[in-house]
Amino acid sequence: MYQALYRKYRPRRFGDVAGQEHITETLRRQMVGDRLSHAYLFVGTRGTGKTTCAKILSAAVNCLNPTEGEPCNKCLACIGIEDGSILDVLELDAASNNSVDNVRALRDEAIYSPAAVKKRVYIIDEVHMLSTSAFNALLKILEEPPEHILFILATTDLHKVPATIQSRCQRFSFKRLPVSILIDRLNLIAEKEGLILNEDAARKLAMLADGSMRDGISLLDQCISGDLIDLTQVQNTLGLAGQQEVSQLVKAIAQRKTVSALDLLNDLYNDGRDMNSLLSEIAFVFRDLLICKISPESGLLNAGFDHALLDEVSVSLPPERLFYCLDVLKNAITGLTRSGSSKLAIEMCIIKMCDERLSNDETALLSRLSRLEDGNFVPVSTSSPCNEDVLKIYSSNAEVPEAEKPDTSVLRIGDKEISEAGEGFDRGSSDDLYENKFSDILEILKKEPSLQALLGDKAKIHNEGDGNRITLTVGDSFSADLIKSEFFEVIKDAAGKVLGHDVIINVEVSENDPGENKRSKLESLGAFDIVNFE
Repeated sequence: MYQALYRKYRPRRFGDVAGQEHITETLRRQMVGDRLSHAYLFVGTRGTGKTTCAKILSAAVNCLNPTEGEPCNKCLACIGIEDGSILDVLELDAASNNSVDNVRALRDEAIYSPAAVKKRVYIIDEVHMLSTSAFNALLKILEEPPEHILFILATTDLHKVPATIQSRCQRFSFKRLPVSILIDRLNLIAEKEGLILNEDAARKLAMLADGSMRDGISLLDQCISGDLIDLTQVQNTLGLAGQQEVSQLVKAIAQRKTVSALDLLNDLYNDGRDMNSLLSEIAFVFRDLLICKISPESGLLNAGFDHALLDEVSVSLPPERLFYCLDVLKNAITGLTRSGSSKLAIEMCIIKMCDERLSNDETALLSRLSRLEDGNFVPVSTSSPCNEDVLKIYSSNAEVPEAEKPDTSVLRIGDKEISEAGEGFDRGSSDDLYENKFSDILEILKKEPSLQALLGDKAKIHNEGDGNRITLTVGDSFSADLIKSEFFEVIKDAAGKVLGHDVIINVEVSENDPGENKRSKLESLGAFDIVNFE
């Protein structure tokens, strides 16, 4: 009968356990010095060696011929513990034996001396699953244990174990295994199995294992279909997207090419790629891009993409947008299990990452403001079904005709327009006393490019009454809300500086034709890289 590789190559000595030397050396020295505790608590994520070390320790304390704290694995005690024929060493799963009756039965049985070995050992896996009553029953025997008893508790959720239990155990924390150690162990197993494991394939398996040795070996076992295991075989077997496909998808998102990104996603979906793994890989790339922004020479990169690709993509991704994309990815990964359609959930995630305007959270707003402050215009795709006239005007390579350029140098006071030079012409009634005053206010406001982009050529400042109150009219509610929250004091200070006294500022939304307001907003903000037309 075939035996799974993770069981076949499970360590049987402390020296064979990889990456947990801080624990195995301590236990071995306790064995040599005869300083064993009556209870141990092993804590760590899955597949890091908790149960393995518990079994080795149970064999070591009962071995007839121990060598420097290591079990010989040849005597009757070691062999009986390994094959389960010695009932004095018992392994329990607290997930299925979590009632108080189970623990009471264990407690009543524990008082008897072992029949075949020196110590009776109880290995309780996933101990955090015990009920409160069961923990209380276990506490009594931990407080006053017989000399022939050894308890080894293992858990992945330490915070669920009562403090009264923790305080009566020696606690050992198992670390996640680094990629380098996982790769070495996978290569060793492949060599013993007569396999050729490609370097890229070993690295991909180690990264997918996420610090778990058991997961890494199980994935290797799954990918065996011949003598050679390469990266392509790993990707096809596990349903993963290749580095090239992920790179193209990330580039499309970075360049805001929504249609191209969705086409790539559709191709991967039709090829049977795992959508959950794809989302995780995209998140790894964006995380690495953020690390590169913070510390280009950092050793924290983990997605396996070279620096040349990361540098190429990071040009169009400021930190604010990276934070936004990671926030969207985090929410999508969290909600993927609850989604009825994984493809639809990822499509919505990609669309949001391409256009921050579709999200109303703080990270989206910060990303949009960063584009406004930087003033970097991202060329839009010519394949986008947007308004061709607007595309021609605002393409980074197109020269804007003078007649079509928005005139942001004009400030309207009532029905009067005042140019940047302060020259106005009458379109009706107006207050000539404040004509030049408001021209000076305009000069101050134009020094704020972000505010200038929000005002555009459709904004109006109206003088009301004796000049103690002015009203600023903008084309849409977004601009009005942003001015109220970010630029209200700027406008108030500018008006007070010019007029010589405090004024009351009102911000209103124009009641003009919605289509005209929308086009005005797109044209005005498009020039300052707040929107694109893809």
